[in-house]
Amino acid sequence: MDQARKRIIAEILDREVDMFLRVPARQEPSCRAHLDDMQLHRRGQFSVWSLSCCESYLQDLRQAEEEGRNLMTIKYARMEGLIPPVSQSKRIPEIVSRFVGWQREMLSRYPNIMRGSRDIDDFANYLRCELETYSDATLELLWKDVDSSSREKQNMSKAIYEFLALQSGYTNIDEMEKRLGKS
Repeated sequence: MDQARKRIIAEILDREVDMFLRVPARQEPSCRAHLDDMQLHRRGQFSVWSLSCCESYLQDLRQAEEEGRNLMTIKYARMEGLIPPVSQSKRIPEIVSRFVGWQREMLSRYPNIMRGSRDIDDFANYLRCELETYSDATLELLWKDVDSSSREKQNMSKAIYEFLALQSGYTNIDEMEKRLGKS
């Protein structure tokens, strides 16, 4: 990953964490105690996006801050059904559909890695609610990335986990799967 991309992703993560820490919650979410893990997973997500998509999402975060909106609060409020949908973009169901297919593949092929992950319905809801916070420009760029990966027979979920495997000290995703099966 080149330095410009690393800087953009680092700024995205800084802004997301700042928003995340300000999400009002009835109970303290356990993931707040594991911010490093959250950032690693988010870094993995952005590692498979094009540079233009990352730049667009960073702009979404900056604009939201300027307008006093917390995208993480909106996402979690949507997940809990506390507010109505905030976007009707046709790209959202298309992106969710592709990622659900990829996630099913991951659950089937890598059960040890995926043990403890969100079930498919929760995964789809989480993704849908997050996508609703993206601008139309970001959604179009993400769709372009997703569609390109699909045409190339690439699984973006697998690419995220391959990144996580390498970042966690494994040589590849298959070694991670095998070693996690022994624990």
